[in-house]
Amino acid sequence: MMPDQLKQTDQSLIALLSDRRVLATLELEQQVTDVAPLVAQTGILESASDNHVRPRRVTIIGGRGRMGRFFTEQLAAVGHNVSVLEQEDWEYADQLLNQAELVLVSVPIAHTVDVIKRTAKYLSPTTALCDITSIKTLPTQAMLEHHCGPVMGLHPMFGPNIKSFLGQKVVVCPGRNDDSFQWLLDLIKSQGGEIIACTPEEHDQMMVIIQATQHFCRFSLGVFLAQANVDIERSLSMSTPSYRQEIEIVNRLFSQNPNLCVEIMLASEERCQTISFLADTYSRLATLVKSQNRAALIKEFETTKIFMNK
Repeated sequence: MMPDQLKQTDQSLIALLSDRRVLATLELEQQVTDVAPLVAQTGILESASDNHVRPRRVTIIGGRGRMGRFFTEQLAAVGHNVSVLEQEDWEYADQLLNQAELVLVSVPIAHTVDVIKRTAKYLSPTTALCDITSIKTLPTQAMLEHHCGPVMGLHPMFGPNIKSFLGQKVVVCPGRNDDSFQWLLDLIKSQGGEIIACTPEEHDQMMVIIQATQHFCRFSLGVFLAQANVDIERSLSMSTPSYRQEIEIVNRLFSQNPNLCVEIMLASEERCQTISFLADTYSRLATLVKSQNRAALIKEFETTKIFMNK
């Protein structure tokens, strides 16, 4: 091929590549246009950098625990300055807590109130104080009593294996100066989380059913399967979808720290009493099954059906 022909061929290739780039750009713009309404429907911001969020000084007490680590990672990922205070770090509490704009308490239920009391001594009146414990009345009361600044109770309705707030619920119990927490709530919502507001008292009443009894049911099923020495793998090979789902949930429960599971069941006297009532219900129904009382079982079914269909 002659030099002039090579030059002409090169020019043709350059022109074709230029046309392809234009078409590819137009296609990409169209894809973004098509996706934008869907993104808007989720309420998720396109980029954390679009938020123009001012970096906050945050200290997480228990930040190396599983749930504390989740919040540490989520806050640090969007540019906030996150410090962690663990049990062995209290000699540095003054510098870790006094200058913090937000202090988040993420410790076991049994220690939460004591940690709140200890923490409050170091806080500035402008520091926002919140906890993420699965009970809310006592911690919120303790925060309001011992800290004169902004207070809020949070309860993430998910486990620490979750990677983001996307599709997750966080219960919020307002305490004092709620506006001081708006940036944190906005972060949760911007990542696809849902905020559910309620009083601490309503939260604790609902959690008796949502958490405590469910933990007991799954805990009991797991213990039963172990005692009966059930071949789980074999049972899954011929199972229904609902059975597979239930076994997966039980597996997740027993992959957690046992202290956390037991703590959720024993967190309050109301939880213990309700679980005992549930156990009595199981026992009563089991007696009907053992005696093969078909009529009584059908009556229980029909009565419950009416309640569930209200």
